[in-house]
Amino acid sequence: MITVSETAAIKLNSLIEESGFQTPFVRVSVKGGGCSGLSYDLSFDTEQQPSDTLAEDKGVKILVDMKSLLYLYGTELEFSGGLNGKGFQFINPNASRTCGCGESFAV
Repeated sequence: MITVSETAAIKLNSLIEESGFQTPFVRVSVKGGGCSGLSYDLSFDTEQQPSDTLAEDKGVKILVDMKSLLYLYGTELEFSGGLNGKGFQFINPNASRTCGCGESFAV
């Protein structure tokens, strides 16, 4: 499934707390587009759909739809902050190619 690094879990839990959601999920999905063909999407959601897979890592509840799971299985969500930080990053072992910014990939 998808795992979350310690730094990403801290940042996500902080964002969840700031958002005020009572039972929030982090939704991770793949959409067509980007310079490498597929792009990552990260958002908050309050409802689990019947076709979603639910995973929990380090206190973060992650929803992934079945189609996206095929591309994201084994991916780790990382967070890099600071002056040169890039924010959230996807370390995806299924990606054969990624763009320079790391927001899109190909398999």
